[in-house]
Amino acid sequence: MNTVATPQLDTIPQRIAALRDAMKNAGVDACLVPSSDPHLSEYLPPRWQARQWLSGFTGSMGTLIVSADFAGVWADSRYWVQAEQELAGTGITLMKVETAASTLHLQWLGENLKAGQTLAVDGDVIGLAAAKALQDVLQPRGIILRTDLDLIDAIPAERPQLPDAPVFAHDPAFAPTSRADKLARVRADMQKAGAERHFISTLDDIAWLFNLRGADVSYNPVFIAHALIEQDRATLFVLPGKIQADLAAQLAQDGIKLADYATAKPVLGALPAGSSLMIDPRRVTLGLRQSVAEGVKVVEAMNPSTLFKSQKTAAEAAHVRRTMEQDGAALCAFFAWFEANVNKARITELTIDDQITGARKERPGFVSPSFGTIAAFNANGALPHYHATEEAHAEIKGDGLLLIDSGGQYVGGTTDITRVVAVGTPSAAQKRDFTLVLKGTMGLSMAHFPRGTLSPMLDALARAPLWQHNIDFGHGTGHGVGYFLNVHEGPQSISRAVPEPHMAMQEGMITSIEPGVYRPGKWGVRIENLVLNVAAEKNDFGDFLQFETLTLCPIDRRCIDMSLLAVHEIAWLNDYHATVRARLLPLVDGAAREWLEANTRAL
Repeated sequence: MNTVATPQLDTIPQRIAALRDAMKNAGVDACLVPSSDPHLSEYLPPRWQARQWLSGFTGSMGTLIVSADFAGVWADSRYWVQAEQELAGTGITLMKVETAASTLHLQWLGENLKAGQTLAVDGDVIGLAAAKALQDVLQPRGIILRTDLDLIDAIPAERPQLPDAPVFAHDPAFAPTSRADKLARVRADMQKAGAERHFISTLDDIAWLFNLRGADVSYNPVFIAHALIEQDRATLFVLPGKIQADLAAQLAQDGIKLADYATAKPVLGALPAGSSLMIDPRRVTLGLRQSVAEGVKVVEAMNPSTLFKSQKTAAEAAHVRRTMEQDGAALCAFFAWFEANVNKARITELTIDDQITGARKERPGFVSPSFGTIAAFNANGALPHYHATEEAHAEIKGDGLLLIDSGGQYVGGTTDITRVVAVGTPSAAQKRDFTLVLKGTMGLSMAHFPRGTLSPMLDALARAPLWQHNIDFGHGTGHGVGYFLNVHEGPQSISRAVPEPHMAMQEGMITSIEPGVYRPGKWGVRIENLVLNVAAEKNDFGDFLQFETLTLCPIDRRCIDMSLLAVHEIAWLNDYHATVRARLLPLVDGAAREWLEANTRAL
């Protein structure tokens, strides 16, 4: 597989045909290609973008299944319009599912494969839970599952190599907790679980634990690696040459040795019988689990680092607040430019991306965008994961709504913000939708809740104002956000997910609040702030938390239908804008300062 196709694999039908040839040669009747890599990452290095390369569907989530006479991509409602456009003419069918957690592709396999037939999926890129779900469907029906084949490697095309960007230390000025202290916390949890060793594959866990960062994955400052933690030492499995000698020496002082990335599986296979190993069944692949030597006691538990990194320390929270000020100042400069030029000079959705990234580059500590900017005008805003391209984008002119979802990676934190602004004069219907979404954002932002509340239980607070008007949205309300790490992290999730104990809200977690309304072919509205879990009050009824809004950027008052706001909501918005003005004024001047002052006046 490669991004620059060889002549005989220029088209999607040619690539599917090549996969079918590989299947036939291996005696396989169907092949499942997930959107995944050996680390179960959300954003994939080119080497593991097989589903995208084979199908042409560029959404971040989706499952491709190919048999001798059928090819289909299962995608949830966020991607339906995009998938229909990208799959058109390929011979690949869009299989619509309601949510990302859907198992309809498993149902299809059970109904369409016959006893004795074989399904192949690369065990090195499918998670343990997903593999078990597959086996639960296939085994009772007599369908054979093979996980020892990487059929993508059998396609005659040059496959991208592992990324070789250097690994670097997170600036100690912004990494207040040492790697030695973090390792000690993980080891304490290992002891409680009765595990002598702990194997980690998730890239953000590894980057956090070792206070290292990289550039192997778009938008997320992580690097390709595995790690094995023992009570007196740790091994970091990474491609040779990615860590320079001086950094390797620093790691060695903390009892961390380097090993070749390719040796992780053999090391697991050589663990002594009778020893114990902790792994997270949600965060390790089937292939890695199968490589563990027989006789090793496997302890299944969530990676301790997943919870630890979600709970930002007071020092980290302080850095994040300063980062939000810099990000807010960048947005003031951007919006001042936009207001001065919209409906006067030619501006497209691509222009927005260039300008907003350029504004962030001027701020101290900026490293990169935290995800691909979504700039979507009018009908394009109805596609939650829309991305403008050179081939297909809109010019921003006339009247309507412009939705901008963007973010930055800074050495002192990660930002993610969505604002919708008026272009020309918004309609009454657009203002109504905007205000209902704003009410949802404010309603959840004002919540108080007992410490340990399972995060999905909060989801309805943001949806209630929309439900009252028989409106809903198909994505989650909020995701965790890392500290100069992944813009999407767990374990908390404010969504319709089935609540589980590991989703409990704890002090220090940073989460997005982003309800929306999407009217296909017309417009979309989403208003997103990041919030921090902070202590509220401890009394006879319990220990309560509340949200501190971290994001600092005005909300467009021109889009508000004041008749829909309650007194307490107007007070919240005025207080928020007063805070934004006070925090950002020292960082802006000129047109940006004028724009900030004008757009934070009280209602």
